[in-house]
This record gives sequence, structure tokens and C-alpha cells, in this order.
Amino acid sequence: MRKLPLVAALAALLIAPGAFAADKDKPSDEGKPDAALTKPRSAETAGSVTVEGKRIDYKAVAGTLVLHEHGDQSDDPTVSMFYAAYFRQGVDPTRRPITFIYNGGPGSATVWLHMGAFGPRRVVTSDDSHTPAAPYGLVNNDYSLLDASDLVFIDAPGAGFSRLVADEKDKAKRDEQIDKRKKAVYGVDGDGQAFAQFITQFLSKYGRWNSPKYLFGESYGTTRSAVLANILENDDSVDLNGVVLLSQILSFDTSIDGPEFNPGVDLPYVLALPTFAATAYYHHKLPQPPAQLEPFLREVEQYALGDYASALMQGANLDPARKRAVAEKLHQYTGLPVDYLVKADLRVTGGMFEHELQFDGGLTTGRLDSRFAGPALDPLAKDSEYDPQSSAISSAYVSAFNDYVRRQLKFGDGLQYRLFADIDHWDFAHKAPGVHGEALQQSTNVMPDLAVAMKTNPDLKVFLNGGYYDLATPYFAAEYEMSHLPIPDSLRKNISYAWYPSGHMVYAHEDSLKQLHDNVARFIEQTDNVR
Repeated sequence: MRKLPLVAALAALLIAPGAFAADKDKPSDEGKPDAALTKPRSAETAGSVTVEGKRIDYKAVAGTLVLHEHGDQSDDPTVSMFYAAYFRQGVDPTRRPITFIYNGGPGSATVWLHMGAFGPRRVVTSDDSHTPAAPYGLVNNDYSLLDASDLVFIDAPGAGFSRLVADEKDKAKRDEQIDKRKKAVYGVDGDGQAFAQFITQFLSKYGRWNSPKYLFGESYGTTRSAVLANILENDDSVDLNGVVLLSQILSFDTSIDGPEFNPGVDLPYVLALPTFAATAYYHHKLPQPPAQLEPFLREVEQYALGDYASALMQGANLDPARKRAVAEKLHQYTGLPVDYLVKADLRVTGGMFEHELQFDGGLTTGRLDSRFAGPALDPLAKDSEYDPQSSAISSAYVSAFNDYVRRQLKFGDGLQYRLFADIDHWDFAHKAPGVHGEALQQSTNVMPDLAVAMKTNPDLKVFLNGGYYDLATPYFAAEYEMSHLPIPDSLRKNISYAWYPSGHMVYAHEDSLKQLHDNVARFIEQTDNVR
């Protein structure tokens, strides 16, 4: 899975659970003529949820909005985007915050945040082990974000019930249309433009232009949020109150998946070391276990930025004795054998660590949440062959949502809910703001986008959240990105942070879900300009 060119390896990384699940093998319904896709559809229902002891009545709308070729002036439909929106009853909508929520992938449906984090119903999964097969538990979500904001869960183009639109009757022309749509939408910039068009349409349809507005993206959704915030702020004149980032990756040069294909850039190894240490601590693999996790991580962070980074920068010029000394220190922090670390040239990728940490027990360590473990598929492999965390919970989320959306939201009869879009190629090239001509980044870095959004809207607040046990987007890499965001010191006060004893999907750990809810609700309350 990781034996890929760099950009493809990074695509494999991201970022939604089970990104290479069996959905890819199912027949695609993309490109079939369907006149219904060219017009918005919706179903309204009513419900209630009790959030931390307080009942909230809401109206739910499950439906689609149709995007067009050249903005709303064109009659040529391009994408039918599905959403599930929840509006609190009995409040003034112009003073009620609204939060647009999406997962990553790229090209993932937003089933994870919907059914695991902030929707009114939550699927019950095992904390750090495989969830037994159906029937799955669907319970009142005590930590739904509906107490703080109206919510709009959005499926990316081609995923969930969202579809690329091809309305030509001739199959050959229809296929050409779909290819054109894919090239336009399946990429960093096209995806951002699609979400921006969806949000502005939604604000008009539901009369929410004067509401406090928030973006909430997870994983590749954080990449999207940086691009989207800049588009909304500077192309559409939509000032946001806040951007919430969960399990962040803004610069793909920080990824611990595939760094061997980018030799000379050692930053990923440095930034992943604290997560390796947290994982070894959790699985009792440290030769000298510390009493507490967080003080230990502060120590590892300092070593990573200091002696470890210095040693890696020397490359082949590193003295053999010092190399051995660094390997011995890494052994203390990761539990990996000293000889293995020396043979790895002090550079251990995410896949290598996941395969080796619990090798003696025949187990593979989880990637999205390294608290999980499962039987190794190939004990002789160099890298992990699958992600035990993704395998442990995906069926519960997909099954619960497919039942919930049809029974309770009254949408989706006769339709296939696709966990991931049928993406042949994702265009990671990106035109950063301020770049003139056709110059494109080939290794995506959207830090400039978020920086420009913050500069042009100096009141914009950003809240970064992450899990200590996330090997897909390590928390220290996210912190590093934020500390290197090209903004003036006066704007750094607009960024806040929260870390949790959980993984990529922080909310899969119930105690962390409560903390996440409380932190995000407080962030909205402090930034909505209402009180």
C-alpha cells in the first residue's frame, strides 16, 4: 500500500478510514443519465436530542444542492452534493451559528463526523478493539454540537449520495462529461471551489448569510478548510467566525507516510517521533516507562527538534558512534530494537513502525488510531499491510448510517451510499494565493491559504485539535505547521490548540469526544459575536 510514488503515497495516506475499502470494487453508477440529479431534492423531518442533560428540538433536512459549470449563472449542472442539516427549533437563525462539517479522504463521505462526533445520533463502537458485527447500537448523542450551532454535514463530490452530473443522452458524450467533471473537481483547487459554491448556495437557500459561520474539517478536510477559507473570504466575501481543524495536515512534506520517496526531507521522521513514543507508551513497549504521558512527550519533542533532527541533517556524514548513540536513545523512546534502528538509518516510516512495534506478538499496530492492534497479515513484510483501527469500526459506521438516513432522515431509498468517490486520480497540484501565471505546487502545502485568510480577516479564529495516538497526521506535525504559518505575531493569538488521548478520529474515544464537544462549543460561544 505504501510502495508508491510520493504523491500517490500521500493520497494513500489520506485520510479517511478505509480509504481503499471494498467500495472501489463495486460497480460505479457515475455517469448514468438521471434527470433527478440536475435538480435539488430534500426531505424534512423533526427530532430531538439531549445534549449533556439538555433537550434540543430540531428540524432535519437531508437533501442535495446542484453545482453549476461557471457559478450560478450557468445552466450546466456539474455536481449534485448531498448534505444532512440540523436546525435548532425556536431560535433566531440570524443569530444562530452554523457549522459546515466534512471529512477528508480526499473524496470521503462525511459519515464519520456525522455518526461518531456531532450528529444527534451516535454509533457505539469498542474503544480500542474490533467492534462486534451487527446489530450495532445507535444512541442519543450526549455530545452533539447542536447545543452550540446548527450543523451541515456535507458529502464530497462523488461520495455518499453526492454525484457528478452528466445529463447527455448519448453514452459517449456522457462519458466525456464525467471525465471533464473529474478533472475539474477531483483535486485540491477544484474540490475547494466546489465546497465554496455549495456553501454560498446553502446560505442563500436557507437565509443564513447573517449567521455566525464556521468550518469544521477532519484530516484532508483540514487541507480543504485552508483552501476553502481563503476562497470564501477573498472570492466570495464571506467572513468566517472560525475554522476548527481536527487531525490536521496542511503541508504534505510533513507526512510520515511515504517520506522514503522524498529523500533529503527528514522533517517527517522528526515530527512523528512523539507519536511513536506515545504509542509505545500505550502498548507498554518502553524499556523505562514514564509515570505520565504528557511530560514524557514534552521531553521527546525537545529531543526530536534537537539532537535527533541534527543527526538526520548530517546524512551519510554522521559519525557511526553518534549514530549508534542516537539509535539507543530512539530505542528508549520507541521500544524498537537498536539494531533495527541502525539498519533503518534512524529513519522509520509510519508503516515500518506499525509493523515492528508489536512484531513479537504477531500484531500490527493501528495507523489512524495506534491504540488499536490486529493480527499481522504478513509477518515478514517491511510495512503494515492494513489498518486495524479502520477494520475495527468501518462496518459499524457504514451500517448505522445506511439504516439511519433511510429510517429517520427519510432519504436515500433506491440509492447507493458510497463511502468514497470513485477517484482514479486526485490532482495534488495547487496554486497558492499570490502566485501569478500557471506556477503550481507539486507537493501540496496550503499553509499560505490559511495565512492569507487570517490576514485578510484578522478576526478569524482557528482551533486546532488532534490525538496523541494518530499516526496518519501526527499531532506534533500539526503543531509544527501552525508555528510556521506565515502570519504576523499579532495574529498568533487567534490560534488555539487541544490534544486528546485518542487517535485520528478523536471522537472514537468517548471521554475525548466529551472534551472535544466542550472545547468546540466553548470556541463557538467565544467567537460568534452574538453575546
